[in-house]
Amino acid sequence: MKNIVITLLVLAAGYLAYLQFGDSEKANNNSNNEKFKQRQTTTKVEKRDINFSVTVAGELSPAEKVSVRPEVNGKIAELAVDISDYVKKGDLLFRLDDKDIRIEIDSRKKQIDSANLQLTQSQKEFERASQLYEDDLVSKEVYESAKNKFELSKISRDRAQNDYDLTSEKLSKTSVVAPFDCTVLSRPVSIGQAVSGSGGQSGGTEVMEVADLKNLIILSHVNQSDVSRMKVNQSVSIEIEAVADLIVEGVVERIAPQATIKSGIKGFSTRIKLINTDSSTVKTGMTATIKIPVANSKGVTAAKLASIFTERNDSKQKTETFAYVKQSDGKYAKQMIEVGVSDLNYAEIKRGLKEGDEVSLEKPDEENILDKAITLDGEKVEETKKEDPLVAKYDKNGDGKLDMDEIMDARDKMTEEEKTALREKMRERFGSGRPSGSGRPKGSGRPGGSGGRPGSGRP
Repeated sequence: MKNIVITLLVLAAGYLAYLQFGDSEKANNNSNNEKFKQRQTTTKVEKRDINFSVTVAGELSPAEKVSVRPEVNGKIAELAVDISDYVKKGDLLFRLDDKDIRIEIDSRKKQIDSANLQLTQSQKEFERASQLYEDDLVSKEVYESAKNKFELSKISRDRAQNDYDLTSEKLSKTSVVAPFDCTVLSRPVSIGQAVSGSGGQSGGTEVMEVADLKNLIILSHVNQSDVSRMKVNQSVSIEIEAVADLIVEGVVERIAPQATIKSGIKGFSTRIKLINTDSSTVKTGMTATIKIPVANSKGVTAAKLASIFTERNDSKQKTETFAYVKQSDGKYAKQMIEVGVSDLNYAEIKRGLKEGDEVSLEKPDEENILDKAITLDGEKVEETKKEDPLVAKYDKNGDGKLDMDEIMDARDKMTEEEKTALREKMRERFGSGRPSGSGRPKGSGRPGGSGGRPGSGRP
């Protein structure tokens, strides 16, 4: 606490000296302003093309990749293809040993024959019993017995047929064919190995992995600040790192509707399809760099990003974008502007500036800025000067500044933030060679409010 009081006393003394020797300070400021004018740089608004692309990384992968597993249990009897083989849709991939199933089918056929024989016999008996019952030659009990026997025979025949159909289907599943035109990526089994069907709890044994290598895609993670400027069916260029000087064309196929976090960055999964690729050169698993064009404007009015500023206007509850336009008398007018697309150096100026306007690359000294700002509609409006919050709070005599007595009275009432602000104010006045007001004001930045490119949303 003692150190803080001493610091404030020293700063207060300095501040008082500044107030008491205002003319001397003004003279120094004038000298500094001359130096500022000498180092002040400007730039001209010009017509130019603006092109900007978002670059993301990704890995090549097949558009379709399938783990091939049998639907039934068995042993591998035949492996019709090997790794790297290309097969057409419907071509045989592998076959399971079907000897036991064929024996079962023969048994099912015999059951069907027996059931059909019983059905034929019971049908004849039922028809004879029905005729005799109508002639009152047999009792109702005899009739009902024949009828029930006939119905049971039909059920037995249907059950035998169903068992045969299921066994036949099981036999058909011992031969597994390619689901689409594909290349065999892996084959981790051998002939004679027992495998389980996919209907089991384990999900079945993987016999092969196949993929369509003629249609490749890239799954990339695009930053949330860039994804809003992308759209489905948008063309992109793709560089394959493993193949020198190879650039292929691609198209944005899908953008995820929900953000995910990858490597601590929030973004959106994006699927990009490669067009007309040579599968002998471009391989799945290769790393690729995708350039997604997000700004492409020809012959637009543009200004350097360094000449564009933003500042929060609390009275209008909005952030204003503006430039300082040099006037014929050497002073600068604060001109409101509307920006469009941008690249790393320039931004499109939609309204507010014209080709040939000379604009400042940094905020001029307050004395060199005209009192009235110019709106987008060309109207000149009075600028509202910001009052120092320390003066507003602790200036008791109403002279618009803090003297020694006011600082001493306020030192115990000031918050840590206010003490820090006072120290910074003193350093700006007495500890820095910068002319007063030559830096960018706190809260002011490049378009976007945080020093980013105008209209880009990028930090």
